[in-house]
Amino acid sequence: MINKKIHSVQEAVAGVTDNMTLMLGGFGLCGIPENAIAELVQLGVKNLTCISNNAGVDDFGLGLLLQGRQIKKMISSYVGENDEFERQMLSGELEVELTPQGTLAEKCRAAQAGFPAFYTPAGYGTEVAEGKESREFNGKMYILEKAYEADFAFVKAWKGDEAGNLIFKGTARNFNPCMCGAAKITVAEVEELVPAGELNPNEIHIPGIFVQRIFQGNHYEKRIEQRTVRTR
Repeated sequence: MINKKIHSVQEAVAGVTDNMTLMLGGFGLCGIPENAIAELVQLGVKNLTCISNNAGVDDFGLGLLLQGRQIKKMISSYVGENDEFERQMLSGELEVELTPQGTLAEKCRAAQAGFPAFYTPAGYGTEVAEGKESREFNGKMYILEKAYEADFAFVKAWKGDEAGNLIFKGTARNFNPCMCGAAKITVAEVEELVPAGELNPNEIHIPGIFVQRIFQGNHYEKRIEQRTVRTR
């Protein structure tokens, strides 16, 4: 039986070095690999290129890597609620590649499937298309987008087994599935880790073939970016 279980978050980030390109799952603060990010902060790696929908908030998630100036470039779809992200971008301290959200997801999926590039209409005629090949299909213009090339993908799932099979819960099934297998090494952290064979095959979202390392996280804050409540 294939066993991809590792026993610590330190093992999870083993091999990450300066100047690498990392994919990090999640949307805002939903379904982010909290344990792996916290360990990357402790590891102190620098000049990282991070591919993530956004960068969370100032004092949590990727915001912690930004605070320590560990990120050289962010590839994201929007700046979001992170004031430090915005400040570093506007000051020129941080290189930012803003990408349409659907394109960002598809560039991950293309890497996952082994496709080098694909055509999309998103961004044609805007700054997004500058320097990219364009082509007409059925009277509509498209631009060529290349698949991402990343060293590590860090994702977070609700439940997994020791063979690397993953189940995501609710809206945490966002950018996590399409980042699995889209990098040289995929590391999954889960809230519950069970022996291989215990998961219902019909409920598995990502098969273990896309995952190289899996571990059970110790603690998840599950913060809410903006809490809105109804007045009486």
